[in-house]
Amino acid sequence: MSPLVKTWVPISRELTKKIDVNKKYEECVQTLNSLQSNEQILEKIQQARDKNAPLYVSNIIKWASRVGMTLDDIDTLKVIHVSGTKGKGSTCAYCESILRHQGFKTGFYSSPHLVEVRERIRVNGQPLSRDKFVSYFWDVFNKLEATKEQNNGSMPAYFAFLTLMAYYTFLHEETDVAIIEVGIGGQYDYTNMVRTPVVCGVSSLGIDHVSNLGNTIEKIAWHKAGIFKYGVPAYTSPQCPEALKVLYERAKEKECHLQVVPDFTSYHRPGEKFKLGIAGKIQKVNASLALQLTRTWMETQGATKEETLNGANAEGVKGHVNIQAAKSFPLMQSVIDGLVQCKWLCRNQTIKKNKLTYYLDGAHTLESIQQCVDWFHKHSKREANSISGKVVKILLYNTKGDRDVTRLLRPLMSCGFDAAVFCPNISYTSSSVSDTTNMNFSMETQLKKCQNIIETWKELSRSNRNNIEIEEVNTEVQNGMTKSELTADCNLYNLSSGHCQSLDNVDQSKQNDYTASSSSSRGTDSTDDCTQKQLATDFDSFVVKFPCIYDALLWASHGRDQNLKDACNVPAQVNGADHVQILVTGGMHLVGGVLGIVSDDYK
Repeated sequence: MSPLVKTWVPISRELTKKIDVNKKYEECVQTLNSLQSNEQILEKIQQARDKNAPLYVSNIIKWASRVGMTLDDIDTLKVIHVSGTKGKGSTCAYCESILRHQGFKTGFYSSPHLVEVRERIRVNGQPLSRDKFVSYFWDVFNKLEATKEQNNGSMPAYFAFLTLMAYYTFLHEETDVAIIEVGIGGQYDYTNMVRTPVVCGVSSLGIDHVSNLGNTIEKIAWHKAGIFKYGVPAYTSPQCPEALKVLYERAKEKECHLQVVPDFTSYHRPGEKFKLGIAGKIQKVNASLALQLTRTWMETQGATKEETLNGANAEGVKGHVNIQAAKSFPLMQSVIDGLVQCKWLCRNQTIKKNKLTYYLDGAHTLESIQQCVDWFHKHSKREANSISGKVVKILLYNTKGDRDVTRLLRPLMSCGFDAAVFCPNISYTSSSVSDTTNMNFSMETQLKKCQNIIETWKELSRSNRNNIEIEEVNTEVQNGMTKSELTADCNLYNLSSGHCQSLDNVDQSKQNDYTASSSSSRGTDSTDDCTQKQLATDFDSFVVKFPCIYDALLWASHGRDQNLKDACNVPAQVNGADHVQILVTGGMHLVGGVLGIVSDDYK
């Protein structure tokens, strides 16, 4: 018998280059993560915020000069600047798509990212490529590092650095327009280093980030209007009278002509009705704001191809007679194409995987949660009506920060979930998931937050006189996890027993709701073997990382194998389901983590 002969297959240059770029990209992300503040430092920053916040913009201007960018350079970017509580990202996405379909080279900066940090900086609608991200990252970082000593060791934090990098990228890519989404607030946001935007917009306002912006709509509106600049036209979505008053006063101070956008149905368009690229009723408001922003941008650049606007309506808008309503206008086909083909993931997004349907929406304010509930009610009911058999509904929820959990959870009670899974906002430092590493909050803090959410859900269930079954997964911190064991910033811990244990002594005869903390992996015990062998392909990668959901779904997706059911401890109320609907909401970190697992775009 002839001896075995090893055959060496040469690695192509393309593959070698890809491996090298991926390695360099990972090094960039790890270096970027070093600019994050831990919980203790973040707390000190928060305590001194009132004193230091007015310095944020001046600080980033100094960092920009160290990178070689002057304010005059940034003035050349032809910026559309958008603030707001909810819908500002979608508005920016519509602006980008509309202008790209007009033939302009677009730059788009947004936050947070869903799966990879390079998603925050987009050119012509696409996330910055890994090789370009590497190039621009080190250009900016090395220049800051080289000048650190003579500047008292000053380096920008995570968001400030990415803001600098975005402006730097758009300048070097020579984009026709830079669409900039504000991070938090507006007045003191790092993006507000732009002096002369072409046009400004304010999307719908609500109560959020109260520790940074204040706990009243008036205080929040003051911050959001901080992006207004002298003589620069501005538009706002319809707001409550209190918010409109503050927006008007700040616009008047800057001699800024502020208008409220009209109803989306008032725009004239040829042919039949068309469907916006992003689902949800609120998107009509965001699309109207985007239409006004892009039309004004094209007018000021001398780039409109059809008749100009006829001016604002003479009448003042409801809520504030001194603010005029903007005029609607005919939509040419390229604009319609931009609206229809606009994509903005994890906003009213549906992904179907055979017997599973994921409803993804990063709602994190009361208004957006209410909109999310309306959307989920409508579409989940329509789907359920088309399915013959039992349909089970599961909630996967996460929130962080100082948000009022009770107010956010209450609307979700009306959805009639059969199970609820709550995940803390924890990520693990690993070379395989550096894009999702978050050092701002400790494990202990996030576990307490998660436990508070569970307790709140229980109290709401009781107050609504629902029949509930409250269970909690027994969890254990696992270090050194591999890529297959991780998701994004929504990770919890490994199941130590593989079984759900009773959280309290509620009447078992009156229970039908299942509430739990989720785990990021099942570990290496006998239950793990059950997981790996039995999960169907269509939801394997998702539920392995969320074993408590796996426990809830296994029986529904794998028939009536009693031994399998007993081994994996499937809650009785979901047994025999023919289809499972999972609403994932509460925060972009969570829905982004799920998207990265279940979407074919991230395979």
